[in-house]
Amino acid sequence: MAMTGGDGTVHVNGYASNASARAGLALGAALVSTLLCAPATTAAPEEGATVRGAAAPAPAPAPGERPCPVVYFDLGETLVHTADDGSTAYLPGAASYLRTLRERHIRVGLITNVPPSWGTTDAERAARLRTEVDATWRGPTAFAWADFGDRIRTPRTEAERKPSPVLWQRAKEDSGGCRVVYEAETTQEVSVASSVGFVSYQVGLPHRPAFLPAGLVELLGRRPG
Repeated sequence: MAMTGGDGTVHVNGYASNASARAGLALGAALVSTLLCAPATTAAPEEGATVRGAAAPAPAPAPGERPCPVVYFDLGETLVHTADDGSTAYLPGAASYLRTLRERHIRVGLITNVPPSWGTTDAERAARLRTEVDATWRGPTAFAWADFGDRIRTPRTEAERKPSPVLWQRAKEDSGGCRVVYEAETTQEVSVASSVGFVSYQVGLPHRPAFLPAGLVELLGRRPG
């Protein structure tokens, strides 16, 4: 993933996956294949289509109830794309997927690299990130910042930048015991997330849903974390 900000392009460095990560990825692939009732090599369902075997939408949480699970995303090339001219917009299907999660009362968050100099707190760095993205936004639909609330995890130091597991660990600790999901475009990042207990899903692969189906996300949320 690479996001361009006022301080330049942010790059991801190498990280070796371990057995736990591979097991998590295998579990995720098996769940997707099983719950879609089709092999992983079949075509993805059309956006908005009903997935056979998926759970019905969950009711709105009761007052004071903490909804589970929490779905975290990488940002660049997972939810948004920066074009050669510097403009930024949603990737295909991302806006409607976020809307579906919102309608199902599923909380979402971001785990993304930005320069630590952008602020002394997650909130300050998130505000700067929003300014940077909005300044180049050319999409017909504004980015749904409100959906992410205070669940935008960014590095406090250079050492915390992904692929260090620190941001995923912090997000998991803040989940209130909910199962946590991570969706990103790189094998590296989904492997690291899996190694610290996330159910991870690599987006952008051919012959599979663009994002982890919302019905499956709900089902995961009903299982112990």
